[in-house]
Amino acid sequence: MNIFGVELRRCAALGAALIALLIGVGALYVAPGRWSSGWMALAMAMREYLLLLWPLALAAGAWQGRREHRAKVGELFATTARPRAQRMLPVLGAMAFTLGLAYLLVTVAGIAWIITTAQHRPLLNFLVVTGVGALSLVAAAWLGLGIGRMLPALVTAPALGVAGVLIVFFSAIRFPDWLAAATSPVHGSTPFSDYQTIDNRVSGALAITMTALALTGLLLFVAGGWRGRTAALLPAVLGVTTAIAVVPSDRDVLNWPVDPVARELVCTDDAPKVCVSRIHANVLDTLTPLAREGLAALAKLPDAPTAVHEDTTMYVSGEVRQVPDGVVTIEIRIDERGGLAHPAAVVPGIADRLGVGYDGNCRQGDEAVERAAAYWLMGREPRSEVGLVPGLVSEDPELNTEALTLWQGLRELPDDEALARVAAVRDALRACTEVTGLLSRSAR
Repeated sequence: MNIFGVELRRCAALGAALIALLIGVGALYVAPGRWSSGWMALAMAMREYLLLLWPLALAAGAWQGRREHRAKVGELFATTARPRAQRMLPVLGAMAFTLGLAYLLVTVAGIAWIITTAQHRPLLNFLVVTGVGALSLVAAAWLGLGIGRMLPALVTAPALGVAGVLIVFFSAIRFPDWLAAATSPVHGSTPFSDYQTIDNRVSGALAITMTALALTGLLLFVAGGWRGRTAALLPAVLGVTTAIAVVPSDRDVLNWPVDPVARELVCTDDAPKVCVSRIHANVLDTLTPLAREGLAALAKLPDAPTAVHEDTTMYVSGEVRQVPDGVVTIEIRIDERGGLAHPAAVVPGIADRLGVGYDGNCRQGDEAVERAAAYWLMGREPRSEVGLVPGLVSEDPELNTEALTLWQGLRELPDDEALARVAAVRDALRACTEVTGLLSRSAR
């Protein structure tokens, strides 16, 4: 332990770990909205940021690996009776301990942000994904140690850093899915939904590859000649081959696996029912009064929906969107603090299309007509959806002007007549027939 402590103070391990910690925490907190929805989102964000941390660990290992060459003590140490492998263990341990700990500390910093909001905690998957991420960082450091000792030039470390970025990036986007899953530490970590996860079989295949790379780096670091260095490549070859053999072949499992528990609906005890996915259960109390306000607006229509469900459809692999009768679906977004994002969009979102869900096939529709009808039900003046609908940055200025004109026409009619016209629009949307003109002429 004394030798290990001395090595911690002497080698580049602490400096590399501190840099990794600062970069990791900085990357997390620059965009907390990317992972504030839950624990798995955090674990995958950490894996995604290995695009920065993995090359850093590789370069740090290479810098440390040339220490004997830099100090010109290689021949001196070679004359000692102590085996080289035993002499190198403290360096290997110091690099592994500090960089692995840095990765875990960055993860803990993320947990501190979501600890009070993230109610769905898939601990097994979270620990597996996090553990493989930490292992990949150790593998990069050890591989860098081996390459740095074998090529002890001043340019080796920065060159490996740049090469590491390119390797990680292009292996994720250019390799076939099965090969990327088995070799790239960032594969599958780009979020497409809050229900996303990483399959444990994919994590297992990547763990095999990273363990093999770590062993190759270790053997390169302790090898005494060209035979040993040549033999050091064998674990990497065998590891990648084994990982490819065990990685799943299903593209859905490789690219967009979904945690079914995270998609389960959690509902209010009383009516009207409001349901959200389990991973968003923390926003149910905030959403419920807004959702019920939207249902109250739709209740003016005959045969109106009586419940609001979060839309958990993924639109992958031909998944068909199925909505129960009497239910209107909405999309839930989580803000940077883990709460409900865009609460002002909830009521208009429920009234949008008058409670008729879009099945992805119907091409009939008129946004101005639909907006005027929805805002008449809400008792509000139509307004542009820019700034209200997440991600919408522009809109045809004539759209809201036309909607406002139609809305004013409805307000000038008797309530029964206006309601009949709005109901006609709703029925046309259900039947996927033309809705243009239904508000400007009698619906009877």
